[in-house]
Amino acid sequence: MEHLELFFKSIFIDNMVFATFLGMCSYLAVSKKVSTAIGLGAAVIFVLAVTVPMNWLLDQYILKDGALVWLGPEYAQYDLSFLSFILFIATIATMVQLVEIVVEKFSPSLYNSLGIFLPLIAVNCAILGGSLFMQSREIESLGLAFNYGISSGIGWFLAIVAIASIREKIRYSNVPAPLRGLGITFIITGLMAIGFMSFGGMLTTDGKKEEAETKTANTKTEVFNQEKTASTQIVEASKITKQ
Repeated sequence: MEHLELFFKSIFIDNMVFATFLGMCSYLAVSKKVSTAIGLGAAVIFVLAVTVPMNWLLDQYILKDGALVWLGPEYAQYDLSFLSFILFIATIATMVQLVEIVVEKFSPSLYNSLGIFLPLIAVNCAILGGSLFMQSREIESLGLAFNYGISSGIGWFLAIVAIASIREKIRYSNVPAPLRGLGITFIITGLMAIGFMSFGGMLTTDGKKEEAETKTANTKTEVFNQEKTASTQIVEASKITKQ
């Protein structure tokens, strides 16, 4: 259940584009054609699926405060979290280079259409944001980190493919001259972000909230019973007094 909740939450509720507006440069520049958007979106999914769990391992066993305890008790006091940005970006850049080599080898046309934006995935804030969100939200296991990487990539993929398909149709529409190009794209993106906000009601409860509500209900029940017992004792005492 935890994996399923994280999957849908990362795609629809915490969407990289529509919730946090990360990766907007590539989102706007490479969304003129659906085919190009699909290629870049697939590359983003792959990079996030690999880098987020890898950076989770780095964070758990190297970067966190006391993470080096596996080397010995004398290393338990070390905190290398200040190196997070450097190591995360190094991991991302390595994976992006691998993606660039593969795309250039097997799909030269897609490689040419993506242009400079394929190597720029290395500094795409959505890619780095995935690893930083993983770190700040303290994702508990490697499996959840892998799930989060894939689902965040799918969310970004859906966003860029959706706006690309809309932009292809808009070419044949009578858009006012001042809004043509990026103007109408920004407006549509804002409207789509508002639409994605409606998904916030999909996952309104979690285990902690339900547990808190159960405790509150039990506390109220105990208080009610105590008040009822006290009132009963008062009534009995009043009857004895009258007698």
